[in-house]
Amino acid sequence: MSAVLDILSWLLIGGGGAFCIIGGIGLIRMPDFYTRVHAASVTETLGAGLMLLGLMLQAGFTLACAKLVLIAVLILFMSPTATHALTRAALLRGLDPVLADDGGESSKR
Repeated sequence: MSAVLDILSWLLIGGGGAFCIIGGIGLIRMPDFYTRVHAASVTETLGAGLMLLGLMLQAGFTLACAKLVLIAVLILFMSPTATHALTRAALLRGLDPVLADDGGESSKR
């Protein structure tokens, strides 16, 4: 049972790391601020969540697991809230999103 638990936890940690790397690539490749923030927010929440879940499996039912649950809850609520505040502030400052035309080309509003 311990070997299965170790394999599952390492798969979750590796999957979380892969999502974080994909989010980093998304930050570089996306065309404007809003899509970059979206890519970072989604992959950061999912990547960190998977990593924390894998670490919880490694920790078992201990105080360390309770701390990891607390960190996961904070990330789950704070990351989308911070992303919303950041994008709203950018929109209020006048940063327009890139809009797609009918031809599929990007243009400013």
